Amino acid sequence: MKLGVPKEPEGEPRVGIVPSSLRRLTRAGFEVHVERGAGLSANHPDSAYKDAGAKIVDRAEVRRCDTLAAVRFPGVEDLAPDASLVCMADPFRHPDRLSACLERGITLLSMDLIPRRLSRAQSMDVNSSQDNLAGYAAALMGMAHASRAIPMMTTSAGTVRPGRVVVMGSGVAGLQAISTSRRMGAVVFASDVRRSAAEQIESVGGTFIDVEGMDDFEDASGYARPLTPEFVQKVNRVVCEVASEAEVVITTARTFGRPAPTTISASAVAGFKAGAVVVDLNADVGGNCELTVPDEVVRVGAGVSVIGPTNLPGTVAGTASLLYSNNLTAFLTSLVEDGSLALREDDDVLVGSPEGDDLHVEGMGGVLVCRAGAVHPAHSRLSGMDR
Repeated sequence: MKLGVPKEPEGEPRVGIVPSSLRRLTRAGFEVHVERGAGLSANHPDSAYKDAGAKIVDRAEVRRCDTLAAVRFPGVEDLAPDASLVCMADPFRHPDRLSACLERGITLLSMDLIPRRLSRAQSMDVNSSQDNLAGYAAALMGMAHASRAIPMMTTSAGTVRPGRVVVMGSGVAGLQAISTSRRMGAVVFASDVRRSAAEQIESVGGTFIDVEGMDDFEDASGYARPLTPEFVQKVNRVVCEVASEAEVVITTARTFGRPAPTTISASAVAGFKAGAVVVDLNADVGGNCELTVPDEVVRVGAGVSVIGPTNLPGTVAGTASLLYSNNLTAFLTSLVEDGSLALREDDDVLVGSPEGDDLHVEGMGGVLVCRAGAVHPAHSRLSGMDR
């Protein structure tokens, strides 16, 4: 089995597989081919891959491999027919990628569709590993742009009171943003549309902001449902009142396969204190703040900064690549049977559970999006196609 590791496109410093994963992949039967320079942005030189047993090759040879392991969708125009592509394809927002795979008979395994509710899929969950780093990086970014020091300081020149951080949304990224901010000495307040998140917020040192009606926005699996316009207004009114006194506001609210909900309006930003910083983790999918511009810092009114990074995990590319590689390695090695990848229809990591078609459409089914020139039944509504 030849496993190709391509160099990612411009602007993506992560790499799909790191040298420390090669021993496990080799034991499973993979012959790893790494595109020259693929790991340099993540501080993994070609020599490290070579020492670990990989072959360093050019782009064309990598793309002739049986399986490609990438971070971003690499395009399929020159991939080998019947190849398997493992990456974060985001097929709900990019159905054209699915069509491209179907036309060439490429099997697409989209790691961002890992069914995280399965205990055996936890080690494969790229969303959790990358979101965790995004929350960490967001806290650091907010404090780096803040106009005042965050931790309490007692000095001969006077006492500096601790700064306030508000985190909107308390999933994986939000909880890490809370705990990182607390470690930096901030007083942290946090909200979520799931009332069950209160205990988690408090366990990492945050104070829960209660908004009436949040119970209505949690589904049976514990994921947040899309917000109604009325509830968005309520969140803006209640949470932004707290945020108006904060030095840093971090937004993390994300709805699978849909544009990010707007949780901070332009009028709310106008009421924030001078020097405040908003870090929007969802600039890549529309943004939680009405004023967010992807990959730009927007200055508003009395010195409020709205920052819209689109690849926060990439700011800590070495760690992000390590965790992503561990996820991919766990996933790929779990599929090996008798020296080849076995894509079994009864594997719930690949295709999800047999019941609850809506769960599949909401992205909580399996990672197998298309195979052998056909849309997988669990994802048949991705691009309006029937089975």
